[in-house]
Amino acid sequence: MPPPPPTRPALRRRYDAKREGVVEAAAGLFAERGYHATTMQDLTDATGLTAGGLYHYIGSKEQLLIAICDALMEPLLEKIAALEIATLAPEPALRALVGAWVEHVATHRLHMIVFLQERHVIEREPQWRHVAGSRKRFERLLEQTLARVEHDGGVHFADRRLTTFALLGMVNHLPQWYRPRGRLSVEQIATGFCDMVLGDGAAAG
Repeated sequence: MPPPPPTRPALRRRYDAKREGVVEAAAGLFAERGYHATTMQDLTDATGLTAGGLYHYIGSKEQLLIAICDALMEPLLEKIAALEIATLAPEPALRALVGAWVEHVATHRLHMIVFLQERHVIEREPQWRHVAGSRKRFERLLEQTLARVEHDGGVHFADRRLTTFALLGMVNHLPQWYRPRGRLSVEQIATGFCDMVLGDGAAAG
């Protein structure tokens, strides 16, 4: 395990910023080359750190992979908590959740590619339980929001669980084709996904 982060606020901010940069650089390398094909030398070249410096911020290569996966779920859950979607009407709640979700996946496109490609490397490791738990929390929140849409919003789903999986598949596949300067904006994509789920027939673009 790497040494604990500093406790003084100014030092902790610098530490967290540097660690985030290491995780970002690793996500780019793992997405491009694959986890196993990326060497520690590749990581030191990309970050400008020594092997000892990498260990200080992240520990092992495996822990770096865990950190990439954590950067997907934990910040997303925090963003959605800040939206207080339980206080919104059912349809606006769903649109707010999907909007934050699509925006987060789009801005963490490389992290998501790594997650989908490399999760098998760590799925049997103890640290994976934390990642899996965060994913389950998000899926429950999504399904609960869809339940509100159905029960209180007057929208009927032939199979709500299937609708949940459909949304997960659409958004999780987004990094495979989304480009920041592409035809559709993040907002249009999120609106289009919601329109399809809600049956509005008004797909974005």
